[in-house]
Amino acid sequence: MIFLKNKKTYMNVTIFTICFNVVIFLLQMLNGGYTTIIFGLNMLFFEGFLWQPLSMMFIHSGLLHLAMNMVVLFQFGTLIEHARGKWFFIILYYMGGIVTSLLTLAYIYFFTNYQINVVGASGAICVLIGWIAQKDSFNRQGLIIAVLLISFLPLLAGMNIAWHAHLIGFGVGWLIGKFLK
Repeated sequence: MIFLKNKKTYMNVTIFTICFNVVIFLLQMLNGGYTTIIFGLNMLFFEGFLWQPLSMMFIHSGLLHLAMNMVVLFQFGTLIEHARGKWFFIILYYMGGIVTSLLTLAYIYFFTNYQINVVGASGAICVLIGWIAQKDSFNRQGLIIAVLLISFLPLLAGMNIAWHAHLIGFGVGWLIGKFLK
């Protein structure tokens, strides 16, 4: 498994990130759909809404969406933060999440012919999962299957899900794990 070496920073940033997501969700509920459009990831980015690649990671479509993302963030975020430290987690999660957002925006721009508004932390969380999958060959197959299931199973149930953000995030995390020793 991942080398456990830094115990003193265990869960601090991950817990803060989860709490921040909850606070933003509560504020979002007060403002309604307007918040989702302004802070979600969509074509408004090209009209000067440059904060969207970061802010979309804190906007969720509902309580179940938030809860699922925060449970998985807790699971993988605490693991990485405990193993590699808070600064590594911050860089991997937030920078990986922003890169994932920008690549997702490029996908939307070049490969879709309709407006999409992407919200949620799952792209950034998939960065964490991709990094772990690259580093942990024992659990790799299960993590790949899990990402494929969370990306495509909801589509079969008719749910609107940003499967492309999941796959892009996983790929970003995998590449970071491969090239960042």
